[in-house]
Amino acid sequence: MATLILLDRDGTLIHDRHYLSDPEQVELLPGVAAGLLRLQLRGCILAVVSNQSGVGRGYFSEQDVHRCNARLAELLEAENVRIDAWYHCPHAPEENCLCRKPGTGMGEQACAEFQVLPDETFVVGDKPCDVDLGLRLGASSILVSTGSGLAALHACTPDFTAADMEEAADWILRRIAPPKT
Repeated sequence: MATLILLDRDGTLIHDRHYLSDPEQVELLPGVAAGLLRLQLRGCILAVVSNQSGVGRGYFSEQDVHRCNARLAELLEAENVRIDAWYHCPHAPEENCLCRKPGTGMGEQACAEFQVLPDETFVVGDKPCDVDLGLRLGASSILVSTGSGLAALHACTPDFTAADMEEAADWILRRIAPPKT
């Protein structure tokens, strides 16, 4: 059975640049590529789920989101890591859509597309909305201390708090069954 890893983007995989729209500002956080590679080598499905309210607020376009994601994919591919799917919510918070984290729309879509049950899913992020997505979806949630993680700890109850993506990967790998040969 496959394991799905839902990954927040800003503050979890890359440095959080307020309303990022320039691919030149995409910079991997330390340990991200190593942690993701270990998960990928164990057969995990890697999917990015990201709130991008700057689109809904008119600060940048959907094309800007895709360009930043393409740059992130390029940086990860240089480290032999491939993201299997990209999801983003372009809506402003006041639009009350179902896809904006902590809403479960993106997580449900990923689970359906990859035919993975929520209890075989992990959500990794640096904000309470990421942790709450995991809780609402029925997945395990990990708060990483990168980005807003330490400041967010008082506002949520993750299953695990990790210093970074490498420690998150360690925790996940201890909980999933070995791959079938």
